[in-house]
Amino acid sequence: MRLSSEQLAENLRRGLAPVYLVSGDEPLGVGEAADAVRSAARAAGYAERTVFFIDRSFAWDELRHAASALSLFAERRLIELRMPSGKPDKGATLLLDLATHPPPDLICLIICGKLDRKASEAPWVRAIESRGVWITVWPVTTASLPAWLTSRARAMGLQLEPAAAALIVDRIEGNLLAAKQALDNLALLADGESVSAETAMRAVGDSARYDVFQLAEAAAGGDARRALRILAGLKSEGADPVLILWALVRELRALWQARERARLGSSAAGAGWNQAAQPSPRALRRAPKLPLARLIEQASRTDRTIKGISPGDPWAAIIALTLGFAGALQATQDSGRVPT
Repeated sequence: MRLSSEQLAENLRRGLAPVYLVSGDEPLGVGEAADAVRSAARAAGYAERTVFFIDRSFAWDELRHAASALSLFAERRLIELRMPSGKPDKGATLLLDLATHPPPDLICLIICGKLDRKASEAPWVRAIESRGVWITVWPVTTASLPAWLTSRARAMGLQLEPAAAALIVDRIEGNLLAAKQALDNLALLADGESVSAETAMRAVGDSARYDVFQLAEAAAGGDARRALRILAGLKSEGADPVLILWALVRELRALWQARERARLGSSAAGAGWNQAAQPSPRALRRAPKLPLARLIEQASRTDRTIKGISPGDPWAAIIALTLGFAGALQATQDSGRVPT
């Protein structure tokens, strides 16, 4: 059967399956689902646990022998496969066999990243869905994160005020591991009282999981404040200005192409189109009014500044381009200095 992570606890209370697949790209959710399976297995007497890390060099005969061998220390065993790619390649047949003909007194737990449509249709995955349990872990969206935080806090005996939940959401930038850490800290600070924004401020560091794509999305969407916060985080983490510029230019080109397709009344995307970037609806609404030509020219000047061909400070140039893209500044001829 296929379950969400929220349904797993009740399913485990009803008994254990011979094989579990936990897939998803949210580390906290995947980790907690796997922990729940391990805990239930231990409680049921599966005392011995063997872990295999699956990569291209993995010898699948090791798993075959482990699954068929008799245990010297425990009658019941848990075999755990950590397979980030979700693609077993040569091991697919073995996983299919383990799902359809599970050895007695053995539970197989497979942990992998998000499975795309093609991977989800693989016979070994379908066999687990039919004979065992497949837990799919989905990221918590920004819109639903306050409710997720409030619910999780309530389960911990914490009462989050709306302002406190909003502050945590703003600080963690979608990083659920940071959210968990924040709630753990609040459990120590709150001492049974309702958690205010001031209490949350003391407990939550700026744990945002910054990346260049978030920066480009914020700038394209006109959110200058968020873009600057992400940019400051990237700079503090030692991000390469070249990589940041690449992400901004990628988004600019995608908007240019979207605007040209709209102008031409065409949905075609030939070899010259950048098909990797997918601007958000908010960015697409801004596209007709954005000075894209001037911004692309400014990006070119910024590139020369970063490479030392033109004078100026690379980070000041990146800030100017980001703010121009976000609409907080006009595109400027001087890419190395923020206009006053």
